[in-house]
Formats: sequence, structure tokens, C-alpha cells
Amino acid sequence: MHDSLQPHDVSVDLINSQILGKPGLHTLQIRDGVVKTIATKPDPAAAVIDVGGDWISLGGIDLQINGGLGLAFPELTGENHQQLQGICEYLWHQGVDGFLPTIVTTTVEKFRRSLAILGEFQGDRKGEAAEILGVHLEGPFLNEQKRGAHPENCLLPLTIDNVKRVLGDYEKVVKVMTLAPELDPTKTVIPYLRSLGIIVSLGHSQANLAVANEAFNQGATMVTHAFNAMPPLHHREPGLLGAALCRSEVFCGAIADGHHVCPTMLDLLLRGSKGEIFVVSDALAPLGLADGVYPWDERRIEVTGGVARLEDGTLAGTTLSLLRGAENLVRWGICSAAEAIALVTETPRRAIALSTEIIGQPITRLLRWREDQGCLRGQRLRIGVRI
Repeated sequence: MHDSLQPHDVSVDLINSQILGKPGLHTLQIRDGVVKTIATKPDPAAAVIDVGGDWISLGGIDLQINGGLGLAFPELTGENHQQLQGICEYLWHQGVDGFLPTIVTTTVEKFRRSLAILGEFQGDRKGEAAEILGVHLEGPFLNEQKRGAHPENCLLPLTIDNVKRVLGDYEKVVKVMTLAPELDPTKTVIPYLRSLGIIVSLGHSQANLAVANEAFNQGATMVTHAFNAMPPLHHREPGLLGAALCRSEVFCGAIADGHHVCPTMLDLLLRGSKGEIFVVSDALAPLGLADGVYPWDERRIEVTGGVARLEDGTLAGTTLSLLRGAENLVRWGICSAAEAIALVTETPRRAIALSTEIIGQPITRLLRWREDQGCLRGQRLRIGVRI
């Protein structure tokens, strides 16, 4: 037996596997390249590979990623759209099964152009490549005071008419929209978006507790990068995040790079939420490239140690992979391996109503996680059987 890229017709039993939600060690029975069942002991007639207690999971799901390999998703054009395949392949090899390309605040023209290109590409990926699961629009309906690195001149008032302008004919391409609920005095936009099947996430917002609770009552079910671009938790005004943490139906995204949020606050977030937390990369266009200075819309960002900032020092995002977030949480002593793995694989799937079932999945979608002395490392499961 050896580690290698497995053929689709491989049949093998992976013994001594740890599986999320199933205490103890199990045997993953794979037949013809597909997970058939989870058993307590191997088939005596099957080829056997002992994974030595490593965790086996589905691949990661990244619900907020702004670009990769030098391409920012708002800058998609007819000339550079072929780079999407390369980004999908890169993410696949980083352990990501699917993702939401995130279009940050830009012009209406660029929103529509990028949506059109992503919609056309969505079913066109080839081979070992991460799947585009829809698009995340992070803007342009954000509070100016909490816009962060988003360009102020492209922000728009939150009205149904402006939402229609941005979406054009591409509402079915959009999976998630981040908005600041306090910008809608009519209280009609969130119900409208939900009627289109778009998940509403609250972020880049000054919403207080009452406004946030009203938005959740209207159908918002997510929070974009918890703690960042929103008022801090306060004992007399819990704000948007306080409202979210008290609701079991709300999913909160978080960036686990150690710069956007102090690890201590991530620990409190995970301990204190009634809802579910998922990790996002919030990766920018230089994902997969070396540290350095890169163009970003009409501005520049400098990437140092995987952290991206505008020239004025404003935190703009990261270039760290999704799985690195899970690995960080274990290294910081915040999560067990199982908890951290779930934050990048199962919880984001639940947040957008994807199945978390491992049975029936092709072996090519599985990750193998090795835990050693407080460190966690995840990568694609690569196995074959030597005849």
C-alpha cells in the first residue's frame, strides 16, 4: 500500500478512522471510489489501509473568498475569466470542495459583469477543482462608518430598487448577500431577498440590538466576519453580534488568522454562541502568491505574513487558506481537532443548506487530518492499492 492519487475505481477499507459525530474508531468502506458505509470492522475480503487514528472528513467549504492567484472577483472580464479554472484547481488542492466567490463593493457595472461570468462558469469546471456554489455579494449596501476597506464612492442606499439594479438578471447566481440592516427604514429588503432565495447576512453595520433582532426576525440567518466591521460587544448595548449569539438559527462567520480577531475573542465566540460558527478565509486576490504589494481596485494592498492591508494600514483581508483557520484554532488551544474540522467542513455546509453526509461521496472529496502534539494538519486523502 502507498499514498498516491487514487483511481476512481479503488475499493478499500480505511480502518482506524475518526469520523465527525461518531465517537471511537471506525472503518470507512469505499467501493468503486465512493464511500459506501461506515462500519466498526473491516470486510475480511477487502484491501485495508490503516490511517492510524487520523480524522477523515469532507472537504472545506469557504463562504467568503474574494479572489485568488492575482485575480479579484470584481475584476472579472471576458479576457481574464479563464483564470477561474486555475483558482478552482488551486482551492481544490488546498482542501476546498466548494466556495462562494465574494464580490466586494464595486460599481453596478462590475457587479453585473462578474455575476454574468460566474454564472456561466458555475457548471463548467473541469477535473479536480473546487465547485462554485453561488456568489456572495459583500456590498454595496454597507454602513459607511463600518465600510472598512470597501470604497466609499461605490456604496449605495439599501432599497429594493437598488438591489434590483445590482442583481440585474442574475439573482439566481447569488447565494448570500451581506448588508447593513439599519440602512433600510422600510424593512422590506430582507423579505424581498429571502423571496428570491438569497441568504441574508448582516455585516459592515452599526445595527444595535433592536435593529439586529428585527432583521433576524425578518429572515436574516448569517453574520459576516463576526467582530469585524461592527460595534464591539458591550454590556449595555450588545449590538449586532450580541443579538446573533443569542439566536440558535443564526450562523456566524469568523476569520481565524489571529489578526482580524484576537484568539481570546474567538474562544469567547465559540463558547458563548447559541447558534453555529463557521470559519472563512476572507482571502484576497493574492491568495496563492508571495507576500508583496498588489493592485486592488484603484488602490494597492500590501501582504505581509498572509495579512493584507491598504496603504493607510486598514485591514483588508488575508491570503491564508481556509484549512489554516482550523489548524490555528487547534494550535491556539481553542478547539479540539473535531471541533475545528467541523468549523470549515460541516458548519458552512449547514449554513447554506448543503448535506453533510459523507456516505455516497466520492473518495476524491475526502480530507485526511493528522493531529500531533497540539498541531493539526489537513490535506486531500490520497491513497491507492499496490497490486
